[in-house]
Amino acid sequence: MTPRPALLSGLLAALLMSGTPVAQAQDAAKASRFYEDALQRYEKRDISGAIIQLKNALQADKTQLSVHVLLGKALLANSEPGAAEVAFAEAIRLGVDRAEVALGLAAALMAQGKQPQMLEDPRLAPNGLPVGIKQALLLERAVAQSDTGDAKTALATVAEARTLNPKDASSWVAEVPLRVRARQFPEAMAAADQALKLDAQNVEALYQKASVYHAMNDIAQALAQYDKAVKVQPQHAETRLARAGLLIDLGRDTDAAAELDELQKLKPNDPRGTYLRAVLAERAGNAVAMKAALKKITDLLDPVPVANIRFRPQFLMLNGLAHFTLGELEKAKPYLELAVKQQAGNPLNKLLAQIALAEPNVGRAADLLEGYVKARPGDGQALLMLASAYMGQGKHAKAAALMQDALKAADSPQYRTVLGLSLLQSGNAPTGADELARAYKADPRQTAAGLALVTVHLRNNQLDKALATADTLAKAQPSNPTVLMVQAFAKTQAKDYVGARAAYEQVAKLDPKLVDAQLGLARLDALAGRHAEADRRLRTLLRTEPRNVNLLFELALVNELWGKNDDALKWLEESAAASGPRDTRPNFALVAWLLRQGQPARAVEAAKTLLAKTPDDVEALQAYAAAQAANSDPAGARATLTNASRRAAFDTPKLIDVARQQILVSDLAGAAYSLDKALSGTPESLPAQGLLASVELSQGDPAKAEKRVRQIIQNAPKNPLGYTLLGDVALARGQGMAAVDAFKQAHDLEKSGASLLKWIKTLASQGQLKPALDAGDAWLKRSPGDAIVLSGLAEMNVRAKDFGAARRHYEALIKLQPNRADALNNLANVLIALKDPAAVATAERALKLDSRNATYLDTAGWAHLVQGNNVDRALQFLRDARLRAPNDGEIRYHLGAALARAQRPAEARVELEAALQSPRSLSSVDDAKKLLASLK
Repeated sequence: MTPRPALLSGLLAALLMSGTPVAQAQDAAKASRFYEDALQRYEKRDISGAIIQLKNALQADKTQLSVHVLLGKALLANSEPGAAEVAFAEAIRLGVDRAEVALGLAAALMAQGKQPQMLEDPRLAPNGLPVGIKQALLLERAVAQSDTGDAKTALATVAEARTLNPKDASSWVAEVPLRVRARQFPEAMAAADQALKLDAQNVEALYQKASVYHAMNDIAQALAQYDKAVKVQPQHAETRLARAGLLIDLGRDTDAAAELDELQKLKPNDPRGTYLRAVLAERAGNAVAMKAALKKITDLLDPVPVANIRFRPQFLMLNGLAHFTLGELEKAKPYLELAVKQQAGNPLNKLLAQIALAEPNVGRAADLLEGYVKARPGDGQALLMLASAYMGQGKHAKAAALMQDALKAADSPQYRTVLGLSLLQSGNAPTGADELARAYKADPRQTAAGLALVTVHLRNNQLDKALATADTLAKAQPSNPTVLMVQAFAKTQAKDYVGARAAYEQVAKLDPKLVDAQLGLARLDALAGRHAEADRRLRTLLRTEPRNVNLLFELALVNELWGKNDDALKWLEESAAASGPRDTRPNFALVAWLLRQGQPARAVEAAKTLLAKTPDDVEALQAYAAAQAANSDPAGARATLTNASRRAAFDTPKLIDVARQQILVSDLAGAAYSLDKALSGTPESLPAQGLLASVELSQGDPAKAEKRVRQIIQNAPKNPLGYTLLGDVALARGQGMAAVDAFKQAHDLEKSGASLLKWIKTLASQGQLKPALDAGDAWLKRSPGDAIVLSGLAEMNVRAKDFGAARRHYEALIKLQPNRADALNNLANVLIALKDPAAVATAERALKLDSRNATYLDTAGWAHLVQGNNVDRALQFLRDARLRAPNDGEIRYHLGAALARAQRPAEARVELEAALQSPRSLSSVDDAKKLLASLK
């Protein structure tokens, strides 16, 4: 008889059910074996092995509470706080008493930056816990409260924990870092001493006492205390770490390396120890090892969410520093920002400020440094950076004041360098130059001061001083390409082309890939008239760098010097097209070139492109305003300059430049506003004060101007500016001799060609031409290369109709400056007056340098008419000039004369009538009337 399937089915089920307890027992036993092995591994600090075995145990049996608890501890020890939190939470869910895991759970939350959650978590409420656990948890809560900025509550919590067990040293140990964080060093030391009084061998107390000495910069005591801690417990990692850092500070690199070797055994992946190894590698000149160590830090900390370490300033600092040193500024920024929030006056503010300056965000840099300097007023580097930030904001007076205060505490060449630079920027050039000279003399390593001095000397046309400083810099730093480039530039300006070429060639040897050196050599070729050679040099470079903006720009300059204006424009436009959104130099140059070439409409369009790149840039707005003014749109120019004045904030030099431009477009009220604004930021700015006095004078208020000028003289009695302005005031009042006296005083204070010229021109205007010319000639005997005086005396000779003397002075000037177009043009006019046929060639030389200049076209046309008797050539030039300057009466007279010579009387009459009605002065008015009358 066959059994029924149902019966068999029931029997099978029973058999299967009877086997379940056996399987469960086997799994539990297996899990227990895994757990025991894990526990032994954990106790031997084989954390990774313990975690593997605990996970194996969980696969066998997920219900064993001990596995969850130990797994939480192991994960916490393995720097996996998130996973540890999950393990502890699961242990509590499964029924583990919270007292068993409260401390571990609190530590896991703290390690993730969850201090606020830790303080609010009901599972971590201190009440209801055993005294020992409660006390330890209260101390942990105190740390969380301190991390979140509640120092007062943190100390109260420590005091509460102390009441639970007054004889336990741990509460006193916990108080120490809270006091140190608040920079309460006496209280911190007292707490450490009390802890040691209760437990003389407490390693944490010994370590904390050492940390107090360390924070107080008592190096000897700190090192002694760290030594005691190491003797008590050689495995105390924090002591090993701190001691290594201190040994590095002391320059005991070998001892520090040994200490780090011990730390490596205890904590192989501690990023703090790795950072100290990077420091040692840097000192040893091992850049590869340093970068490898820094990279290891970022590899360790980058995977950790920033939120996890937001209350751990050491780790934030380390990763921020590592990224910063590796040049990864964007990655460094969030870590550094969180780190500085943990402690007022944190030196990391300086790194953040450097990042802000690089962005650029000068305002943010200044804010960071201001807070830092308040906490650490003696940090010279921070003071220098803050001064630089102020200068970047245009607050040059503030930068100067900061450095002046710093110099009261310490006479530092670095401070004097920045003071000098800030004074230069605020318009106080003489004092700024003096400070730079003092800084450089005190410390020739102040390269910035030396380089700035070269620039100042060149600006003041003091070529000998510029060359001497540049040569001294180059002698001290013969392998510094920057110094050699400045030396080459100075020699170029001084027309020492042989020396300049040698400097550029030396730079090229030091750095064959440095394009700027090749550009300098090309420029020298062009200046020597070897335009084709310069062009070839640049085109050769262009083959490998076809989009190099600097190369394209230099090609434009070379071709302009070559007289190939169409090619110059092509290269300039290509340079502008190749430039990036932040590279505006070619755009500025294009606007300026179009303005020089008399193409204002195109200049306006080019300026619009420039403004699209940088709509809020003051200099771009100024360029646009210049184009608008040239394009017969003075109203638009005034509106643009008003915007520029607003955008300039309180940058005194920029506001002064804007004001000068506003004066040119007859916006005296706008100029006065800009200058008042400049003076509100820099009240002592002499250039602003002086220009405002000139504006007030132009506004017809000599009394107000004189009052300001007298104040300038009172504040700066040895500065010629005040006396120069006083002379201007006297001239405005018709007090000619008073003006002569004032200009003479200005010249006595600063014997320059410019001051001499102003004095002798005024002297001549008072009927004393001979004394004026004699003074000028005497000056030229001492300074025959003074181009300003040569030009001025030539003009005075022309007005005196002493064309022979004018010719001598212009020829001397052209010998000094062969490519000076205005001098060539003026000489041509003198030669015309002298009826010298050389006038034609001279006029065309000027025109070759600036072929679109209406004045030069007029001179060339007139020379051809009266000296060359070439009517057709004269008409060509004069028609061009008339189209470029239709309101110039002199040009229209000359064209009328040429038309009359060409037997075109009707056209000639139109031009002559227009000339006589021209709003501009017509020096040849009698000749024009006579010619017109002859044509009727």
